[in-house]
Amino acid sequence: MIAIVQALVLSFACVWLIMPAYLRLLRHTGFGKRVRREFGPDWHIVKEGTPTMGGLLLVAVVIVLALLLDAVDASTYAVLLALLGVSLVGAFDDWLNARTGDGISARQKLAWQIVVAIIAAIYLQQHFAFASLVVPFVGEVGIAPLLWIAVAVVAIVATSNGVNLTDGLDGLSGGTMVFAWISYMVIALLNAPGQANLALVCALIAGSLIGFLWFNIHPASVIIGDTGALGFGAALAVTGLVTGNVLLLPLIGIIFVVETGSVIIQVAAVKILGRRVFLFTPIHHHFERLGWAETQITFRFWVVGAIGGILGIVAFLATRNAGL
Repeated sequence: MIAIVQALVLSFACVWLIMPAYLRLLRHTGFGKRVRREFGPDWHIVKEGTPTMGGLLLVAVVIVLALLLDAVDASTYAVLLALLGVSLVGAFDDWLNARTGDGISARQKLAWQIVVAIIAAIYLQQHFAFASLVVPFVGEVGIAPLLWIAVAVVAIVATSNGVNLTDGLDGLSGGTMVFAWISYMVIALLNAPGQANLALVCALIAGSLIGFLWFNIHPASVIIGDTGALGFGAALAVTGLVTGNVLLLPLIGIIFVVETGSVIIQVAAVKILGRRVFLFTPIHHHFERLGWAETQITFRFWVVGAIGGILGIVAFLATRNAGL
């Protein structure tokens, strides 16, 4: 437990100390966010030029510290692989956005996410011989290996995009991810001793995100960008898979589910009914249109995310303690 706390504080300190110099580098090289009006309200134009690709520093800190603390093993390899692999395509997207105002196409982004997800899923299934899923309040349910891989790929891609959709307000994605990562850190600690390093990596990521929030709270000095949102989202799903509790992810990451669901509902309503359900999506923009202040939305979503994380841990304990 002491090592977990030390890892969290260490990653926070590294990000907090290095970020000012990293921000100067981003400004000097012109890595400022280019706001695309079709993806947000008109008043978000004030965020134009805010340094983006902040997630790159977080990813570097997490991976370097994981190596230095000797936390890379079978339980963390796939997590770090997913983090690095998906972050790379996110970094390329952020770079294109800063240079041209556009990013890579959604289809290209999705294709790369699927490739990384398939690699991670196959590695996990073969290495750990996963052939079941833990269903909350039910217990282990056996499934075919190929079906397990399919569930894993869907979870990784969906969570990656869900976190990315949440990254629309200052502090929103970073704060909600902190609660999700701490929840899985607790679950990893409560699991078999073999997941101690996984808990350590969760602590490193949570600490780096808290350090990032120091600079991302409204008004943000830096944006995590697709580099961080896509990468940490994918890694979160892989963590759920490694703990055997990926089906808790919709509860632990409830904000990501709601954000994604709002977009799906909006698109379906427009195509089927010819009308909108929400004023704007993802749903945090809907509340902006209703007149909620940006900080109100962020903090209220944090509260919901924290409750989801707590309920996820409770569901895990209830399932385990009942011997299900």
